[in-house]
Amino acid sequence: MTGAGVWGLLRRVRILGATLVGAGVIFVAGIVFWGGFNTAMEATNQMDFCVSCHEMRDNVYQEYKQTIHYENRTGVRATCPDCHVPKDWTHKILRKIQASNEVYHWLLGSVDTPEKFDAKRLELARHEWARFKANDSLECRNCHSFEGMAPAKQKQRAQKQHEMARADGMTCIDCHKGIAHKPVHHDLDENGNPKPEAPKVASILPVSAAAPAASAAPVPAPAPVAAAPAPVPAATQAPAAATAAAASAAPASAIDWSRVAEKKVTLFYPGQTGFEWILNGPDHGGARGFKKGEQCSGCHEGEQADMGAKMASGQKAETTPIPGKPAFIPMTVQAAHDGTNLTLRFRWPASPHTPAPFVEGGRMDPENPVKLAMLIDQGKVQDADRSGCWSTCHMDARSMPDAPAGGGVTKYLPQTRTAIELKSPPRGGADKVKPADELKALLDQGVFLDLLRWKSGSNAVEDGYVSSERVMSGGQGATGNGVLADGFWTVELVRKLVSDRPGDVSIEPGKLYTIGFAIHDDHTSARFHHVSIDYKLGLDSPDAAINAVRQ
Repeated sequence: MTGAGVWGLLRRVRILGATLVGAGVIFVAGIVFWGGFNTAMEATNQMDFCVSCHEMRDNVYQEYKQTIHYENRTGVRATCPDCHVPKDWTHKILRKIQASNEVYHWLLGSVDTPEKFDAKRLELARHEWARFKANDSLECRNCHSFEGMAPAKQKQRAQKQHEMARADGMTCIDCHKGIAHKPVHHDLDENGNPKPEAPKVASILPVSAAAPAASAAPVPAPAPVAAAPAPVPAATQAPAAATAAAASAAPASAIDWSRVAEKKVTLFYPGQTGFEWILNGPDHGGARGFKKGEQCSGCHEGEQADMGAKMASGQKAETTPIPGKPAFIPMTVQAAHDGTNLTLRFRWPASPHTPAPFVEGGRMDPENPVKLAMLIDQGKVQDADRSGCWSTCHMDARSMPDAPAGGGVTKYLPQTRTAIELKSPPRGGADKVKPADELKALLDQGVFLDLLRWKSGSNAVEDGYVSSERVMSGGQGATGNGVLADGFWTVELVRKLVSDRPGDVSIEPGKLYTIGFAIHDDHTSARFHHVSIDYKLGLDSPDAAINAVRQ
């Protein structure tokens, strides 16, 4: 066939109505168009393009540069499109169509100043959260997936949270808002509504009559928190008069402590984290797990030092940090019994003096360099079996954020109130006390926490309980002895196993009891202490974290 014949054939053969020549032209043009379109689209899918306008460059980009998505130990960087544009073509095109609205508002100058941007920040964030929720956090899954996780390398808390999220069908954005930009979700309640403005309350500890008057001087910026409290000589810990009551030798005891295992307990600085705080999702990421039955220790054992560092430095849940205050106190606990008495031995390093800047002289409790407290639950107090002493600490207690102007209350149990406000300030239930007859019935039913507190100033033990309020007397009469030697405090507490006094828990073989500890170090008072998470106490029980062995 001649060339003219071939050309004529190509012109006569048709594909979908077009000749072969026409189809070829359309095909080549399509490739050129598609290549140009895709090149243009990818050009808008680069970090440089995303931050080419000052609205992004001067606001969210600067925040993102401070996060682990921008810089980390492995050098993996998640750029703007990695987090805000899906990878697959269909969802990518849909996202680009949505972005046309952002171009429109850029032309209008809707957020062209920092003030305008901040005014719109929550609205913009909500749009993105809703989009992530609708597409099952598709962009997050560009890099992250449940299947790709190595739970054994995660912290205990992360393991449990991811297990629950997977079981409940949750998506990444449900828990991980604010990971690359300003955490505006903290301004919302659990229902996504703006939190009401907190009322002006007394958040600084009222100074007792025995203490010097409070100073009006402003609180200075917090100093870096030490990694661990260094032991200090007894002479630098407290005035001699305050420690004179403590014996100069180790506490006398019939127990051979060398035969009793030590339980290492890390007490951490809790800041302003009361019962209502731990149940409020925007404040506490573990609220969902706690409501589902998780214990505080189930998520937080092993990370107490890190938690304490955030709060002692004022990074989280603390508005009046004490410069230099230790983030945590490492303590060892031993327990033994003789069939009649339970004896516990505590040992921890003395803290260096870090004066409270809002108290003249720096000492909230001049008479007591140290106080050690212990609470015991027999399983009848709401949530105490999982949270320990947190059931007694509320956001409207004295020195807490929602305390009334008059100073507030001390400790109380949720069951002694007709209601507990968890979300809207003032949180708590101090003004919602049940009638006296109902309170008596609760006490008779065993709804209380047994309380022991040793005070270094008198080297004596207060034996009481917590119910509708904190009562510091009336118990069986526990005894104790403590000393400060070689930079360490050693305290022994002795109480009867069985008691018929109101507010006393009788400890029986075969049962486990939830206990929690608190140390007021360096003359502190009220909430400025270090606390433990929940632990289980038992008699000759291998299942108990703190096992009282018989001697």
